[in-house]
Amino acid sequence: MAKKKAAGQANRKSSARASGFDKAAAQQRVKDIWPILKKTYPDAKVALNFTNPLELLVATILSAQCTDVRVNIVTKDLFEKYRSASDWAGADVREIEEDIRTTGFFRNKAQNIKGACTRIAKEFGGKVPQTMEELTALPGVGRKTANVVLGNAFGTPGIVCDTHVIRLSRRLALSDNSDPVKLEFDLAEIVPKKDWTLFSHLLVFHGRNLCKARKPDCPACPIAAFCPAAHRPDLW
Repeated sequence: MAKKKAAGQANRKSSARASGFDKAAAQQRVKDIWPILKKTYPDAKVALNFTNPLELLVATILSAQCTDVRVNIVTKDLFEKYRSASDWAGADVREIEEDIRTTGFFRNKAQNIKGACTRIAKEFGGKVPQTMEELTALPGVGRKTANVVLGNAFGTPGIVCDTHVIRLSRRLALSDNSDPVKLEFDLAEIVPKKDWTLFSHLLVFHGRNLCKARKPDCPACPIAAFCPAAHRPDLW
């Protein structure tokens, strides 16, 4: 019995390897869809409004579980009120909560923004740090937020694995991981580093416009010919 069980496990592992993820095919697929997506979405960029790294950092923290449209409405007045890290650090957290209430999860967000800005003011001279290690050490800042700031405020390539990127990466078979961090590292191996930031934007734009969560518009999709999920609803 033990031998049969072991043999069964070995067969399952062998089968899994046989039908495993094809990195080479994923890399070629990136090359195929890249020019098409660039032509389809020539204005692809971060949807959050900002004029400096601090504003982008705050806006990105606010965007968790909130639409970019709502965040932009809130930050229009918010960034007039709080102009520096010291402004945020010196504000009463309850006042910040009221100012950002409509973005949802406002208590945690207020604590994180105040905490991050306090450290920025004290440890970095009021300037948002420019490395992944320093950014992710700030309260409320994970790799996704750090990559948004690095890629769009400092020009340092970064892959942002939001819900759209995760969904499209699965449908396009660009990775067999849905965990954001693991997916980020997988995409980093098949997308040229110089293109990381724009590639993220292109997938986000495509996800919002055509490859939607509930009902992707495959007949109108310009990259359907290269998409394994176009005729495989089970991959949606």
